[in-house]
Amino acid sequence: MSTAALIPARGGSKRLPRKNIMEVGGMPLIAHAIGTARVSGLFEHIFVSTEDAEIADVARRYGAEVLERPAEIAQDHSTVVQVCLHALEAVPDIQILCCIYATAVFLKSSTLLSSCEQLMGDPDADFLMGVSEYEHHPVQALKADGQGNLSYMWPEWRGIQSQQYPKLLVSNGTFCWGRREALMREKSFYGQRLRGFVVPPEQVSDIDTPHDLDRIIQRFKTH
Repeated sequence: MSTAALIPARGGSKRLPRKNIMEVGGMPLIAHAIGTARVSGLFEHIFVSTEDAEIADVARRYGAEVLERPAEIAQDHSTVVQVCLHALEAVPDIQILCCIYATAVFLKSSTLLSSCEQLMGDPDADFLMGVSEYEHHPVQALKADGQGNLSYMWPEWRGIQSQQYPKLLVSNGTFCWGRREALMREKSFYGQRLRGFVVPPEQVSDIDTPHDLDRIIQRFKTH
């Protein structure tokens, strides 16, 4: 049973162009995810999916295989799931796929190992994703009317102590695991048999804007 890592790395990012090969912590951003996957020892294949020749060259230099992404799934509206399904179709040997996000630069290989153990130890699970607890619980949300006045989005929670809030989790953009048959069938990681793996907050990062990039670079200086 082949287990593969897939790192989506489109060249045409609009919010932060060329971010996947920008230098972060002394190496191209995408090299961090490739290195984490390699050190884990979990994967028979580590693929980078891209339509960009320069990103492909960087990926190969750091030890990844390249899946050439078709133009129709290299658009602004293209989804990660489309990229994962393309990988499964291109490489029929893959039975377990782990999608690792290129921006997960602080993710540790030990976390990948533990998450894989959780999935493999749960035969009833088809999917498992890295999640975080909300820093600010959604029931605290306020909405503004046309005059700028604020009110509770969910007034039924007004006055209720935070200890009584339901525990909610959110996908944190680190990784998603999926079994081949389930992912091909559901065409989503959000199937009925989805589990969560709580990733330590210090391993979670997101890079969408120049400010995000500067913040991550500063973290590396003190890491």
